[in-house]
Amino acid sequence: MSDASIDALAESLDLLTVRLVRRIAEHGSLTAAADSLGYSQPAVSQHLRRFEQRTGIALVERAGRGIRLTQSGRVLARHANAVATALEAAAGELAEIRGLRAGRVRLAAFPSASATLVPKLIAGLAARHPGVTVTYVEAEPPEAVAAVRADRADLAITFSYPGDRDDPHTERARGLDVRSIGAEPMRVVLPDGHPAAGSDAVDLAALADDAWIAGCPSCRGHLLELTDGAGFRPRIGFETDNFVAVESMVAQGLGVALLPELALAASPRRPGVVVRPTAGGDVRSLHLVTARGGARVPAVAAAVAVLEHLAAGR
Repeated sequence: MSDASIDALAESLDLLTVRLVRRIAEHGSLTAAADSLGYSQPAVSQHLRRFEQRTGIALVERAGRGIRLTQSGRVLARHANAVATALEAAAGELAEIRGLRAGRVRLAAFPSASATLVPKLIAGLAARHPGVTVTYVEAEPPEAVAAVRADRADLAITFSYPGDRDDPHTERARGLDVRSIGAEPMRVVLPDGHPAAGSDAVDLAALADDAWIAGCPSCRGHLLELTDGAGFRPRIGFETDNFVAVESMVAQGLGVALLPELALAASPRRPGVVVRPTAGGDVRSLHLVTARGGARVPAVAAAVAVLEHLAAGR
């Protein structure tokens, strides 16, 4: 295709068409897409027909009683999130000139952040920028990264472990912006009176004969890597991803566990539980994930600034 043809097609791509295709991809129907943008279904149908008449490119096609995106529509939808992010950044910078009096941050974060970082973030934003609205959904890092990629979230708080083969910040985050905001210590959780409870730091090899309380199979990879390095495979007696339940089980002498510091900070320390660092000083890393250039949107930038401050002060 010649440069002139590309220029002509680019001039035909109006903002409403991009927004429509994006919403059709998101909602799966023309009616829902129209409703989400405040238009009637006949109005958006007519708009798409006019686009096809101008360019010769159909963006939607019939599929049974409904419609679906054509190959061309899917291509445009793939670029629509980047276009929308750039436009929101531009609109945000204009708003910033007159002061950050409004804005929206759609946040996703992992469970232990829900009880620690997230409430402080929302309160911090409310104090500094009362016009900014925050919505929140809890999600593990892979799902949070996917939400940012699909434009269901503007900002994700995530974590990763050293050497994690399934690190969601590698291939799955390609094309997104990922920044580190620090490291979080891992802690050994022991019942009071355990032989290792008197140590300043615990060598995991000393716990080879203990029963362990661990997360689900997809969540215990880091524990298995650490125990493999210590020369044993843990005998997992109980399985739960509920960190409050983990502490309760340890307090009852049912086993030992390994938890990140934020999980321990999310609830009051239970009687009968002793917490110690690992002898290897093991940590997990904390990250913030946005769309490429998303942190230029003033409301998102304000949230990032608050989170970086919170992480630095932990």
